[in-house]
Amino acid sequence: MTTELDSKIIWSLIVVSLGAVGLLGWRSLAFGILKRFIKRKFPHVQTLTTQELAQWLNSQQPQPVLLDARNAIEYQQSHLQQAQHIDPQQPDLSALPQSPETPIVVYCSVGYRSAKIAAKLAEAGYKHVYNLEGSIFQWVNEGRPVYQDNNPTTQVHPYDRRWGQLLKPKYRAKLETDEERSGL
Repeated sequence: MTTELDSKIIWSLIVVSLGAVGLLGWRSLAFGILKRFIKRKFPHVQTLTTQELAQWLNSQQPQPVLLDARNAIEYQQSHLQQAQHIDPQQPDLSALPQSPETPIVVYCSVGYRSAKIAAKLAEAGYKHVYNLEGSIFQWVNEGRPVYQDNNPTTQVHPYDRRWGQLLKPKYRAKLETDEERSGL
């Protein structure tokens, strides 16, 4: 219920802002609003930008554990290379590294679900947990790679039709209709 209410509040803010600035740059405005909302909702969660993560992944530094906090269908469509899936509704922390010093980066579609998981990880004693700002939507919108299994792909699950608008059309996977899901 809280997530649904938060979703409605976020979209109301985005719609009002879009009316004020028109369609130019609306995605970056929407991401800016989302990032501020998420920081207010989860003030103690550390964040990492997509650029910072890309640099980290291309460096000689010890690599972070990447956790994809979307549902299994979203994860199967595409994910960051080497990312592990973690259920956003019932996260199983027992499968994670035992060392609280292990760096962990959590992402989802836009950063809300991953911030919730990052907060839980910090509460569990992990000291270097980061929420990826803008998450996989911003990552792919910037032209960064995503994978389905071990194969590069360009399609990201849009979560739903409304949130999917934050993905550039060339990266937005088609959502199945109810009839397609049921085999009709």
